[in-house]
Amino acid sequence: MIEHVALEWDGKTVRIGMERQGSGPTLLLLPALSSISTRGEMRPLQERLSSAYTTVAVDWPGFGDEPRPAVAWRPEAYSAFLKHLLADVVRLPFATVAAGHGAGYLLTQATEAPGSAGRLCLIAPTWRGPLPTMMNGKRAAFHWLARAVDLPLLGQAFYRLNVSQPVIRRMVSGHVYDDPAWLTHERLVEKRAVTNAPGARHSSFRFVAGELDPMPSRAAFLSIAEQVRDPMLLIYGANTPRRSKAEIEALAGLTNVRTVQLSVGKLAVHEEFPDLVVSAILPFLAGDRAHEADRSAEGVVRQ
Repeated sequence: MIEHVALEWDGKTVRIGMERQGSGPTLLLLPALSSISTRGEMRPLQERLSSAYTTVAVDWPGFGDEPRPAVAWRPEAYSAFLKHLLADVVRLPFATVAAGHGAGYLLTQATEAPGSAGRLCLIAPTWRGPLPTMMNGKRAAFHWLARAVDLPLLGQAFYRLNVSQPVIRRMVSGHVYDDPAWLTHERLVEKRAVTNAPGARHSSFRFVAGELDPMPSRAAFLSIAEQVRDPMLLIYGANTPRRSKAEIEALAGLTNVRTVQLSVGKLAVHEEFPDLVVSAILPFLAGDRAHEADRSAEGVVRQ
């Protein structure tokens, strides 16, 4: 069932897509942030988990398949949205499954409001955008490039280059999917349609430039994760790109993190290899369900 969430930000109303399947204890599913990410990337997990759980997949503001207002998106908007989501829309889920930067924002939420997101399942978590990762740090030019994308003509042209078919193909084969052939023509058409949503450029390139990074450094990433007291599972693929993998493995070294490294997969391991990911998630979810009825009593509030 497709529903919608509303967020008021910078004086504008943002309409955000949400999709619910199944019945049972509630699992909140948060996709990654990227030019081609939507809640649809969580659908393979929904299809496999909805026989035992109520699964609720939600887009992030400025991403997804809905028209997006011209907003100078910044990390505070995503933290505020997640707080709103867990306080007013999907209250006290049994667990939250989050990918990429979504997992970074989830860690902050869990430290500020322990228990609000339930058990935490982090899939290939990231805290640093593509350009800062490639350049091993932020540059002042990234901020100005992100601002330039807001310009009506020049910005639109620059954005179209960034999400052209060759660029997307190169990005997904290098960082996102293990098998480049997984991105069939039909899947590519679906992914590129997301980049054509009105207003997509305002959030998309800010992510690329690192303007939406949930943490400023690895030290902050690890410090926040160390403070989490909720049960936490980390899942990532063996073929994760080298620099992203180094950050993930630093997180895996914490004593409060249970880690599963899959034999395959890159940053979208949950989309390309959902059976393996679900096989890692289910034992983690089954570990403690004594309070699931209490936690799920609030359920999902439609808006």
